[in-house]
Amino acid sequence: MNIDDKVGKTLQELGMTDAAGVVALFAEVRTAMESEREALVARGASSDPVRDQLCKALRDRWLARKSGLVSLIDENWLKMAMKELKPVVGRQFNQLRQLASCMETEALARDVQVRRDAVVQVRGLQLEASAGSVNVEVTLPGLRRPLGSIHPVIRVQREIEDIFLGLGFKIETGPEIESVYYNFDALNIPETHSSRDDWDTIYVDSKTLLRTHTSPVQIRAMERYVREGSQGGLYIITPGKCYRNDNPDATHSPMFHQMEGLAIDTDITFADLKGTLDFFAKKFFGEKTRTSFHPTFFPFTEPSGEVAVSCHVCDGQGCRTCKESGWIELMGCGMVHPQVLKNGGIDPERYSGWAFGLGIDRFTMARYGINDIQLFFQGDVRFLEQF
Repeated sequence: MNIDDKVGKTLQELGMTDAAGVVALFAEVRTAMESEREALVARGASSDPVRDQLCKALRDRWLARKSGLVSLIDENWLKMAMKELKPVVGRQFNQLRQLASCMETEALARDVQVRRDAVVQVRGLQLEASAGSVNVEVTLPGLRRPLGSIHPVIRVQREIEDIFLGLGFKIETGPEIESVYYNFDALNIPETHSSRDDWDTIYVDSKTLLRTHTSPVQIRAMERYVREGSQGGLYIITPGKCYRNDNPDATHSPMFHQMEGLAIDTDITFADLKGTLDFFAKKFFGEKTRTSFHPTFFPFTEPSGEVAVSCHVCDGQGCRTCKESGWIELMGCGMVHPQVLKNGGIDPERYSGWAFGLGIDRFTMARYGINDIQLFFQGDVRFLEQF
């Protein structure tokens, strides 16, 4: 009867009735363990992957949680031992477990040498590698897996992030499946606003939706700022995916990337907003870029504005890209509405703030001269290889 058969039986089934027999039985187990380990070390392995595979196979044979020999000894010998044999079985089992630590994969791998001509066989598993057993033409080029590259949208997103991180902003993220409260109510968007209609917003249920902008992250950041009792101002950017019920075409997609910025502190004015966005435009498009602000309306900012930059193609002279206007509209911005500050737990009598929002996909289209937003999401390797 080999060791595998013995560990599958109880001590009583093996006829062990005294301490001497138990000691001799455990000695047989330790001898078998050491013998198998020494056999693997002596034979070696043909390569690092083969060595790791063999070491794991031997480790699992002895130490696997359910079917390993040590686990079977615990179940069949220790737990099923007669009362008078429990002490000696327990001592012998503890000694066996200490010895079994040398059967861990890492411990085995340290001692098993890799040899090109090794032939290794452990419990019927044979792996052979010989320098002359395979005819390999070494002058042929190797097989290489083509490497990917950073997606153009992510590339531009990181570039924008770097500009604002250099100004002291921090990156904040939030859930893409958002509540109606954070997406609309907390941002001072009334129930009658058209953006809350089914044909503009993708709803999960009556109280949950796929966020239509990253503005909910601003409310969550304000709440945490108040909850943690943070000192100083709050300066964040919120990049991420957004979703709207748009029919896909050259300039629209039901999923797109947006980045918003928020600055809240004492004594913040619209001049700070204009200076920051002018600095950003020059860093992104070039030092010769000019900015223009025009009044508009957003429920969550007051006053609100649209930001345009001089066309980077014609330098403001007028061309097809800017529709002969000399300007390209980039983003919306404005001073944070006092009610939005209140909803975020901020005292509007003490603090003021400004915010902006831009579409990363459209910035990417402008940067690389891409005329169809759908190209970003089609996964065409011919298109992506250009970046």
